[in-house]
Amino acid sequence: MCIAIPSKIIRINGDTAEVDVMGNRREANIALLEDPQVGDYVLIHAGFAISKWCEEEALESLKLFKELASAIEQEDRS
Repeated sequence: MCIAIPSKIIRINGDTAEVDVMGNRREANIALLEDPQVGDYVLIHAGFAISKWCEEEALESLKLFKELASAIEQEDRS
């Protein structure tokens, strides 16, 4: 199973972008997107940005991922 996490474009160099994924920086291919811009939130799958998301949706999803990670950490401690 693969989970796509919203990532924010930090820098663009041709068809490659540096993205922030929950505080971690990665490179992703952005060739599949129409007019990607620095500051856009995108979903990354297998190294490719596959769609753009509005900031509100992206931030809500990131909040849910953080809550899930916290719940898993708490369960692991029990």
